[in-house]
Amino acid sequence: MRGFFITGTDTDCGKTRVARALIHALRAQELKIAPFKPVAAGAQWLEVGLRNDDALSLMSAAESNYPYDLVNPYCYEAPIAPHLAAAAMGEKIDLQQILQNAKKLSTLADLLLVEGAGGWLVPLGKDIDMADMAAALQMPVVLVVGIRLGCLNHARLTEAMIVQRGLRLAGWIGSLLEPEMSQQEENIESLHALLGSPCLGIVPYLSESETGAGSIDVASLMLSLQQKSKGI
Repeated sequence: MRGFFITGTDTDCGKTRVARALIHALRAQELKIAPFKPVAAGAQWLEVGLRNDDALSLMSAAESNYPYDLVNPYCYEAPIAPHLAAAAMGEKIDLQQILQNAKKLSTLADLLLVEGAGGWLVPLGKDIDMADMAAALQMPVVLVVGIRLGCLNHARLTEAMIVQRGLRLAGWIGSLLEPEMSQQEENIESLHALLGSPCLGIVPYLSESETGAGSIDVASLMLSLQQKSKGI
């Protein structure tokens, strides 16, 4: 499967906003993108069923008409940790089901863009977490760093865990969250200096009409994919 796994330093760090920017940037290269949100906790009931805003947002960016249940196989109403949401419904998140959906989606597009839930080590069940999902998918990882107080520690810890797992880290993307953050530029400069992976862009605050695609270094992103395919 060709594509990228999007993880983040924490919940609400801007993963979906960055994922949308990535989708728009890749589509500008005339690539067909299949969005995949395997697990989502926090959804509302619509006439068509239970729907998660992040999954719908990714589908909208990709202008896809894939079946919702294929894009978001595990969707829970309560905005709580996924393993708790699944347990409350008497369900178990099945990694094999996720892989089946991923494989099917990947045959329908040029690239699969997978957005995780929460941070890198969010549990999905008794013996499985988000890192296990990323390892099973075997795609280059893109780390979204929410630029706010604490981001230096969170980013360094997450990067270290991704590398320790033996996965390819394509790079990190900064997500500006707080307009009035003190020392914002200095924090971004520190991330450049402290992280071992390349910066693939800084996504600014976006209005409803902005995609953020111009903030993404698509060339470096695709280089990581090419290197993986060649075993470099």
